[in-house]
Amino acid sequence: MVMFVTGVRSLYGLSRRTFRSCRHLHRYSRNTFLRFPLIYSRTMATGRSSTDSTPLRENRLAKEKSPYLLQHAKNPVDWYPWGEEAFQKAKKENKLIFLSVGYSTCHWCHVMASESFDNPETGKILNDNFVSVKVDREERPDVDKIYMTFIQSTRGGIGWPMNVWITPDLKPVVGGTYFPPDEQAGVPGFPTLLQRVAKMWEEQHEVVSKQGTMIIDALTENTALTLADKNLPGAEAVKKCYEQLEESYDKQYGGFGQAPKFPQPVNFSFLFHLNAKDPDTETGKNALTMTLHTLRMMAKGGVYDHIAQGFHRYSTDRYWHVPHFEKMLYDQAQLAVSYANAYQITKDDSLGDIAREILTYVSRDLSDKSGGFYSAEDADSFPTTDSERKKEGAFCVWTGAEIDKLLSDTVPGHDSVKLSQVFNRHYGISQGGNVTFEHDIHGELKNQNVMIIRGSIENTAKDVGLSVDVTKDTLAKCREILFSERLKRPKPHRDEKMISAWNGLMMSGFAKVGQVTGESEYTERAVKAANFIKEHLYDEKTGQMLRICYAGEPGTVIQSDSPIQGFLDDYAFLIQGLLDLYEACFDDTWLEWAAQLQRKQDELFWDTNDAGYFMVADGDPSIVIRMKEDQDGAEPNGNSVSAINLLRLSNYFNNKEWKDKAGSLFKVFAERLDKIPVSLPLMVSALLFYQGTTKQIIIRGDRDADDVKEMLRCVHSVFIPNKVVIFADGNQDSCLYKSLEVLPTLEKLDGKATAYVCENYSCQLPVTSVGELKKLLAAK
Repeated sequence: MVMFVTGVRSLYGLSRRTFRSCRHLHRYSRNTFLRFPLIYSRTMATGRSSTDSTPLRENRLAKEKSPYLLQHAKNPVDWYPWGEEAFQKAKKENKLIFLSVGYSTCHWCHVMASESFDNPETGKILNDNFVSVKVDREERPDVDKIYMTFIQSTRGGIGWPMNVWITPDLKPVVGGTYFPPDEQAGVPGFPTLLQRVAKMWEEQHEVVSKQGTMIIDALTENTALTLADKNLPGAEAVKKCYEQLEESYDKQYGGFGQAPKFPQPVNFSFLFHLNAKDPDTETGKNALTMTLHTLRMMAKGGVYDHIAQGFHRYSTDRYWHVPHFEKMLYDQAQLAVSYANAYQITKDDSLGDIAREILTYVSRDLSDKSGGFYSAEDADSFPTTDSERKKEGAFCVWTGAEIDKLLSDTVPGHDSVKLSQVFNRHYGISQGGNVTFEHDIHGELKNQNVMIIRGSIENTAKDVGLSVDVTKDTLAKCREILFSERLKRPKPHRDEKMISAWNGLMMSGFAKVGQVTGESEYTERAVKAANFIKEHLYDEKTGQMLRICYAGEPGTVIQSDSPIQGFLDDYAFLIQGLLDLYEACFDDTWLEWAAQLQRKQDELFWDTNDAGYFMVADGDPSIVIRMKEDQDGAEPNGNSVSAINLLRLSNYFNNKEWKDKAGSLFKVFAERLDKIPVSLPLMVSALLFYQGTTKQIIIRGDRDADDVKEMLRCVHSVFIPNKVVIFADGNQDSCLYKSLEVLPTLEKLDGKATAYVCENYSCQLPVTSVGELKKLLAAK
């Protein structure tokens, strides 16, 4: 997405409420601000090579650990990292700060870097007129959130790279996303834009500074979330969330909305929960249908990597066919849970297989030997070792000729059928490529194929004259051949920073799949991740989390000179992961750590005046607005996850204060939940948890006994979102026995594993057979 800024009246196209609060912006824009035409486009350029032969020198970003900042360490731009050195320079020299925010696997960040930041002439303009600051949005989501809110509030759209000019006291005045280097259709290129902004600041910096203050005041007012006298949202919020999702649902291809289509696991979580609550109603049935159809269509599409597993970031079309090829850890984590839940509900092995395959990809390609998980793989790579320019999707796509050559053998026992015939039929391979110009306007995928399954195994078997079993085996062999061939290609860049929040999400993915499948290797991988986080991203002395660490030399983990403290998401997502891990392995040390982290989260982030969690702790003077995240997006909202965590923890530790905190969260977000609950589907799911009755399922027995394992397999075979599972082994010193008065009273019957199903810890008659337990779990 491209944004060129215009006069403030156009630039600050705020909501009516915000505009009223700073209506003087209108007068200011008419008289004093630059009049840049405003357009949105996506103009891909090949980049420009400078004739300057001066050897590249490293700038101060070379001392950073962020892969994104290191990508810019040889720019001719005199970049600073976010920090006091840059701020003091801007104040001393009375210059605007040019803030550029992105991340290392961002396609359009690469484009703008090639076109502009690698250009010595553009670098000189930046160096002469601004203090240039680079920020990795994945390291500093707090900085990104403030200035992206400014962009979104003024124009409605978001995207990266984000480029904002801010005053020396860090207040935004002009901003946009990607800027092309040259004039297009009368619109100035980036160098011209830089010069105009510099002139504006030189001639009218006092007025512009005052304007920045008014903007911050307006944004602060507009983003404030307070408790006031709001009522607790009710059933209407749930109903409206479902209706808003149903309205945007694509009945033919699944998903919500048209192109581009994103995987939206937070929607799946809500719809699964709604189905569990009302499975026999039309609403409940349709909620399940929408979710399952979407998950199946995604797994068939090119948005899923059929050769190396894992999901790409999103689909550029409504068919889930041509993706943006970037792979993010947080997508793999959440989708592993979605497919595990779908398998748990349907017992459809194909859905369970996708969950396993996601974890295969993560274990192979996004795992550090230390136990942590890397952040992402890039969309762009070199097509061959001799290529000078990267292309999006080059690592993943195939020409028809390549497929025919690699799969030229015949199917064993069927000499008239080649492997390529079976593969091409099943995955829609065409000799001229299967990507239309509409979805490849820059020609990067010309004559290439992105695999998509438009039929079924049965259809393919019938068309090529083979049995279903032979067809399955043939396709598996073809995928193995192509996987081996793909490993010979130049690999895309991998971002090897390890983020606490995303590692917490991935821990949930492994733990959930371990629960549902009963396959211990997944639970063991989640335990390894938890130990990694505790060793490298947690300070036992202070009880606080760090945001991030990095892969160093093989087998080592390194930290920056000034470690970044954890944000709300780092606590909330890890707590969720620890709760899921406990229910997979029943080691209550993980449960105890989750409770400790929750108490620390409450201390650092809870708004003691108006309730709700701020995304950043207090005390950083460079954060000009302390905000509360109010949307479930590609990543869930830390407040939404916290609401569910609080409800689960309140049951584990019989802590009414945590349940009351969850209730306060719903009140803080009541206006949004009442008006546009589709923006917070995971919080609506938490509301369903709050409104419903929680099952406390307690298994009393000996830890390694076979009958205990059978009971736990039974519990994990049923999708019950409103539940906590407790293993009681008689250890009076455990945190659970100390917290729950009922546990010491529960005994094994006749020396057998015994299940107690309780509500408010008032338990039904205990049972000792799996059949009896199934009946209790099925009861509403």
